[in-house]
Amino acid sequence: MRVTDDKERNLGTAEQLVAEAAARGARLAVLPEMFAWRGPEEGIADAAEPLQGPAMARMAEAARRHRLTLVAGSFYEKDGTAGLPFNTTVVFGADGARLGVYRKVHLFDVALPGKVEIRESDRMRAGDEIVCVDTEAGRVGLSICYDLRFPEMYRRLTREGATLICVPAAFTHATGAAHWEVLLRARAIENQVYVLAPNQIGPTVDGPPVWGGSSIIDPWGVVLARAPDTEGVLTAEIDPDHLAAVRAGLPCLEHARLSAGGEVERGGDR
Repeated sequence: MRVTDDKERNLGTAEQLVAEAAARGARLAVLPEMFAWRGPEEGIADAAEPLQGPAMARMAEAARRHRLTLVAGSFYEKDGTAGLPFNTTVVFGADGARLGVYRKVHLFDVALPGKVEIRESDRMRAGDEIVCVDTEAGRVGLSICYDLRFPEMYRRLTREGATLICVPAAFTHATGAAHWEVLLRARAIENQVYVLAPNQIGPTVDGPPVWGGSSIIDPWGVVLARAPDTEGVLTAEIDPDHLAAVRAGLPCLEHARLSAGGEVERGGDR
């Protein structure tokens, strides 16, 4: 999706794309980061909504109408306090019920001279929970954009049973050209999971352009599908038998001996 500061346009586009995915037989659909609205910092307070607000109500209805699981990218979530909003992913089941909520843990505060300068911590709060959700497509681990650079988070999601990991993103052009696909494939390979990564495309109204390259990666690191730089739907088949075969043939998850803190765990010689 190309996301603008026209919320009605963005939500309408999201609904159309979900409908197209369903028409192609999709049982799980994922939207990009900040799919509902993206604009200048001074507009965030007005654009932010609660979990029960109209944007998420429309996504719940889209999931129910098309009888699929919908990972509703992310949006600015206000929680009733005076603090900054969260960057929040909501997952809806095929009946429209809310299955899970994830608030972005890692905030993109970077300064690459001449390329990109962004301080997300000036416009949003960080979450503090790791979230997996059981769906008909498998156990889905949730992450958002900059989280992709923190492999320990993805190993934690895998240890909590994730077989698919979603990465809704607005990955910048400057960093995406060098790092986007490399990191997506690395997270898929090292954790032996499917990675579903819808990215924004095109110019933005509030900052540097985004990279695009929405992709679906299999547990062997193969790019099953990669989107052209136009708005549209990307599909691929999730095969649990393939995932099981990859994990059985190369059981690196069983061989891991480092804890999340980096300590070597006790185990027999190999």
